[in-house]
Amino acid sequence: MLDTEGARADWTFTAEPDAVRTARHAVRDALHDWGLDELADVSILLVSELVTNSLQHASGPIGVRLVRLDTPAPTAGTAGPARAVLRVEVSDPLSDPPRARAAGPDDEGGRGMQLVACSARRWGTRRGKTGKTVWFELALPG
Repeated sequence: MLDTEGARADWTFTAEPDAVRTARHAVRDALHDWGLDELADVSILLVSELVTNSLQHASGPIGVRLVRLDTPAPTAGTAGPARAVLRVEVSDPLSDPPRARAAGPDDEGGRGMQLVACSARRWGTRRGKTGKTVWFELALPG
């Protein structure tokens, strides 16, 4: 683990097959330490999908970051409720964003991004100087 500052945890994994397993364990441990065990299963599932995508399509290090975000309640004249979310980010050196595709019933793959889209509150991608980050958010309990 590179950094754990209360509301943030960052790791970098080498692009090797055990990166998926190692990332799952790191995410589970961090969420347990934060008292967010109820988000562990879905977080681990989605991290597994995104790290697997990175392994299949990119070479180089894979970054995983967890961030707890607490957005305050709006002030007078602004809209929207207060929200608290867990943002999970997976980065790799390939700048091409992932593509959601419609997998057929007999297809072995192609459901990862659909799974992210259906399970997360929000998700997206952003390009960086040396690659991309795919992120998703889950509502914090409470």
